[in-house]
Amino acid sequence: MATDLTAVNDEVHFWLNGYVNKQNCRIWSEANPQVYVKTPLHPEKLTVWCALWAGGIIGQYFSKNDEGHNATVNGDRYRAMITNFFIPELNNHDVQELWFQQDGATCHTARATIDLLKDTFGDRLISRFGPVNWPPRSCDLTPLDYFLWGYVKSLVYADKPQTLDHLEDNIRRVIADIRPQMLEKVIENWTSRLDYIRASRGSHVPEIIFKM
Repeated sequence: MATDLTAVNDEVHFWLNGYVNKQNCRIWSEANPQVYVKTPLHPEKLTVWCALWAGGIIGQYFSKNDEGHNATVNGDRYRAMITNFFIPELNNHDVQELWFQQDGATCHTARATIDLLKDTFGDRLISRFGPVNWPPRSCDLTPLDYFLWGYVKSLVYADKPQTLDHLEDNIRRVIADIRPQMLEKVIENWTSRLDYIRASRGSHVPEIIFKM
């Protein structure tokens, strides 16, 4: 039985045409870089949720609407996922006293969502509007942002999937193939980042920490 663990969760879009959301790319510059990306008006995509903790990855969970079609995440779908998928998965792992961390997305921090998470995790909720506050824009401190999504996207397009079903199969396969040894290094890197931020009182994370 594991105790005093933290599960970090997040969701991301995978576009069928391999489009990368420029909002997920950090460009550091003294001046406005004026980056433009041409994209189709309505590109086909999957929205995928995962949680990562020292014991492994929970998910992947593909966001669907009531008709079973791919859909983006809103508050109702996020709460349904927590209730019907994530909590039963935690029960299967017999995890006690787990800390739950999430970013500041609106679907995560709606009052009904925070109430649900408090009922589930009590004071062990790390979130904007939660018992333990978490910076709303903290991608450099979230393992899914600085490791998982980039790693998965670097592999799922290798065979150029032409359908959403093919892309979904690739996502499932790549995530299932991630070994515990790799996750151990990710968690070690994460704790190093947290130690640095604590010691430097919130300054930028140095480039050296980005090397896995």
